[in-house]
Amino acid sequence: MFKQIEQKKNLIDQKRPLPPNTLKSIRESILLDWTYNSNAIEGNTLTLSETKVVLEGITIGGKTLNEHLEAINHKEAILYLEDIIKLQETFSEWQIKNIHRLILKGIDDDNAGVYRKENVLISGAKHTPPHYVSVPAQMEELINWYYEEGPKLHVMERSSLLHIEFVKIHPFVDGNGRTARLLLNLELMKNGYPPSIIKKEERIDYYNALDKAHTRNEFDDFFQLIAKSLNRSLDLYLKLI
Repeated sequence: MFKQIEQKKNLIDQKRPLPPNTLKSIRESILLDWTYNSNAIEGNTLTLSETKVVLEGITIGGKTLNEHLEAINHKEAILYLEDIIKLQETFSEWQIKNIHRLILKGIDDDNAGVYRKENVLISGAKHTPPHYVSVPAQMEELINWYYEEGPKLHVMERSSLLHIEFVKIHPFVDGNGRTARLLLNLELMKNGYPPSIIKKEERIDYYNALDKAHTRNEFDDFFQLIAKSLNRSLDLYLKLI
């Protein structure tokens, strides 16, 4: 699984620097696809073409303000990730809260970037997130794990486990899934990989893989799902270069 991904990444790296217009078109395609699918997984009803139009600044009739904001906010969060990478900022809780703040901007400003102060359930999941009192300590542990154990792992494994453990803690009242997928891809992008985009159609497999990881400590299904989506992104690059 890792070997195939490494081979494709190496092929792309050998072609760098990529033609500017090719790189621009790939980036725009991935940004749109990522925003559409990540929001659609959470129930946003904008289609792919509607998401494109919203990101261009046009309002879609019959869609809620929140759905428009979710698309705009997600794009802003991706741009923030690009800034983090460009500036080589170190990973931190402050960074996580900033990403989440962008996701909920104008939708739920009171809870944007703020750890939850109430207990929650994940709809349809067997796993129950921890009591809200323990969230700050568990998030600190997650950051410690990232710096102490994370470097020993392959980047795909590290980014996947970061996603899994973040969702397990479920530190915010809303927006955890979108934030988790942004964190996963932040880690991949830092290391020269394209984003892993989980498709709306893979939603059930995605949730089942997460619940299996949370309740049985079995991670292979999630690793396979991320590898599949990462391969799609790599194939897009290879197709155009």
